[in-house]
Amino acid sequence: MSAPTTQTSAGAVRSVLLQESGAVAAEGPDAGVAWHYGDPTGEQRALVRGEAVVDLSHRGVLRLTGPDRLSWLHSITTQALTGLPGGSSTESLVLSPTGRIEHALHLVEDGEALWITVEPGTVDALRTWLERMKFMLRVEIADVSDEIAVLGEPSRSPESAHGPVWVDPWPGATPIAEGGTADTAGYSAVSTLEHPGAERPWREVLVPRSSLREAVGERRLAGTWAGEALRVEAWRPRLGLETDERSIPHELDWLRTAVHLHKGCYRGQETVAKVHNLGRPPRRLVMLHLDGSTHDLPAHGDDVVHAGAQGDKRVGFVTTAARHHELGPVALAVVKRSLPVDAELFAVAGTGSEQPRRIAAAQEIVVAP
Repeated sequence: MSAPTTQTSAGAVRSVLLQESGAVAAEGPDAGVAWHYGDPTGEQRALVRGEAVVDLSHRGVLRLTGPDRLSWLHSITTQALTGLPGGSSTESLVLSPTGRIEHALHLVEDGEALWITVEPGTVDALRTWLERMKFMLRVEIADVSDEIAVLGEPSRSPESAHGPVWVDPWPGATPIAEGGTADTAGYSAVSTLEHPGAERPWREVLVPRSSLREAVGERRLAGTWAGEALRVEAWRPRLGLETDERSIPHELDWLRTAVHLHKGCYRGQETVAKVHNLGRPPRRLVMLHLDGSTHDLPAHGDDVVHAGAQGDKRVGFVTTAARHHELGPVALAVVKRSLPVDAELFAVAGTGSEQPRRIAAAQEIVVAP
C-alpha cells in the first residue's frame, strides 16, 4: 500500500481511500476525497441506517494546547467556551470586524487540548490569524492536518474508539420545558423539534491519518455526494458554499448553534447584536425542491430568478445542489429577504453560459422573511 496521503496538483490532500473499489474523485471544495463509490443512492441509504462513513480527510485540523486556550478562543469567536468540559464539543464562528463570516470551527475539548477541524483550504489562513491574536497568552497552535484525518458518520453508529469526536450540535438543543422552543434566535421557520436537521445526527471522528483505512473497518464507504445530500435535507449551512463575502450568521440560521447571544465582546459582535435586536438580515436561506423531469442540476453560484410579468429577475443564488435518495433534486439557496414566499422561482443551471437552463424550483422556508 502507498503512503496514506499524497498532494494533488492543487495542493489538496489526496486520500488513501480514493484507492478503494469504485471510488470517483470529487472536484471543487471536496477535491482529494471520493464523490461516490459507484452507488450514491445506496450510500445515502446506508448513512441513514448508520452503516456507512464519509471520508472527510481533506478537512484541516488544528490542535490548541496551553491553559489559556479556552478563555482566549472565547474572547475572539462567537461561542461561549470558558469552562468547556473535557469530552465535549461545540462550534463557533470567526467574524470580520463588520460581522461577516470568515471561518467556521468544529471544536472538541479533550481535557488536555482543544481540537479544531475546518473546511478544506482554510487551515493556513485560520492559523495565521490565530497566531496574530495570541499576544502574551499561554496558547500553542499546531497544524496537525498531516497527522490527523477526519471521518464523518451518523451519531447513531457504534461509538468510535479512535480519537476525539465532534458531535454536530445542529439544529440545537431540544427544549426541556414542555411546549418550549429552541428558536431563541428568532429567525428560524421551525422549532428544533420540527426541524429536519433533527433527523440527521452527525459527528466527526478524528483518527490518525496513518490508520485511516483501519478506522473505517468493515463499514461501507460513502462519498461526499451522499453526505452533502443529507446536509441539504437538514438545512445545514457550510462555510464557502452557503457563505460568501457578505454572509452574516442570521441569514443562514447559524445563530442556532454557533453564536452565543449573551457573552462578552468579540470581533463582529456589534453587527450580530444590532441585526438581532433591531432588524432583520438582508438575505435568507431557503431550500429548493427542483423539477426532476430533466437531468440538469444547478451548480454553486448559479442564479435563482423570480419569474414575473417583466421577465426573470435575479433574486439570489444556489449554494449547494444535490440528488437526494428520497426527495430527488434539491438545493439550498440564499435569496433576498423581501422575496415573497409564494414566488414562482427557477434555478438557472449554467448561468453565464451560452445555453442556460431554467429549472422550476419550489421554495421551502428555512429563515423566516
